[in-house]
Amino acid sequence: MIIMSVDFGDARTGIAVCGKSELIASPICVINEKDFNKCIEKTAALAKEQRAEEIVVGYPKNMNGTIGERAEKCELFAKELEKLTNCPVKLWDERCTTVSAHNYLNNTNTRGKKRKAVVDAVAAVIILESYLNFRKNNIT
Repeated sequence: MIIMSVDFGDARTGIAVCGKSELIASPICVINEKDFNKCIEKTAALAKEQRAEEIVVGYPKNMNGTIGERAEKCELFAKELEKLTNCPVKLWDERCTTVSAHNYLNNTNTRGKKRKAVVDAVAAVIILESYLNFRKNNIT
C-alpha cells in the first residue's frame, strides 16, 4: 500500500511516502505554508500526486500522553485532509520525532539553512518508519 506521512507544522510541513512494498520511507518535500487551509490543499494535492492509499499525520501528544493545543490542531488537519482526499487518514504518535530528526541531521553534519529546509521531511520519514514497523509487527 502506498502510504504518505505528514509532519504538520505552522510554517513548514514535512511529507514522506513509501511504495507498495512498505519497506522504505522516503522524504518527498517540505511544504512552506503558514495558511492552515492552503497547507491542507497542498498536502491533499501531493497525496493525489503520490497516489497515496493511506495518510498518516503526526500526532504530537504531550510527554504524559495528554492531548494539547498542538495535537488538537493536528486532529483538525487530519479530518479536513481526509475530506479533501477521500483517503483514510490516521493520527500517529510522533513524540520526539523532531528531536530524532535533529539528532540524525547532527550525525550527517547538516547545518544552517539546509537543516531548516529538511528537518520536517526527516521527521515525516521517522513518523512513517514508526508506522510501517507497527504494521509489519501487528498486521498479518
